[in-house]
Amino acid sequence: MKVKSWRSAVIACGFALGLMIPVGVALADSNPHVISPNDTVFGYKYSQWSAQWWQFVLSIPADVNPLTDESGSLCVVGQHGPVWFLMGAFGGTFTRTCSIPEGKTLFFPVLNLVDINVANQTAKELRAEIAPCMDAVSKLSVAIDGDNVQKLQERFRVQSEVFEVAIPESGFLDPGIYSPAVDDGYYVMLEPLKVGKHTLHIVGESSCGFGVDVTYHLAVVPVKLK
Repeated sequence: MKVKSWRSAVIACGFALGLMIPVGVALADSNPHVISPNDTVFGYKYSQWSAQWWQFVLSIPADVNPLTDESGSLCVVGQHGPVWFLMGAFGGTFTRTCSIPEGKTLFFPVLNLVDINVANQTAKELRAEIAPCMDAVSKLSVAIDGDNVQKLQERFRVQSEVFEVAIPESGFLDPGIYSPAVDDGYYVMLEPLKVGKHTLHIVGESSCGFGVDVTYHLAVVPVKLK
């Protein structure tokens, strides 16, 4: 991940009761566990989930942020609802170990950029700043328990809806409300994994000079409802 101090802040990353996928959601062709980027999941499209992913990440102070966590010990911070967000990284190679309640849909970036207005830019101008680096992606791969997600570059690029972010004290930017913000990147959403252990490997690289290589060792644990 990078933060550049221009007119805008550019950040690069890498990156009912729950046991069922919402009606109308189909798995992406030839991709076990993967929900198609064309589908609506719990009322939202991928373009809306990518905005929510950044709102989630940027709402958490940097020192307890799961994005800066190298081990996975912070993976539960801030998580709520039927969808859990997994992280990319500032860059480099990391291995995280994380426990997740059963029935959670997972959403994460493979490689992404957010551009946040800190002066007087339009959403169109922000999109134009970050698109070239996503156009220059040179490597993308996601493997779930050894099964590779197919056609990542062709099917999983997402341009977010326009959104705003609330930065807390000790966040990645000065505290306050910033708008507009836009994201461009590659995202994957997984149906709930079975109870037990799973391995998720995420790799992304752009010739703009940033990349990520993250391995998650996931333990999906049964939830006992009283």
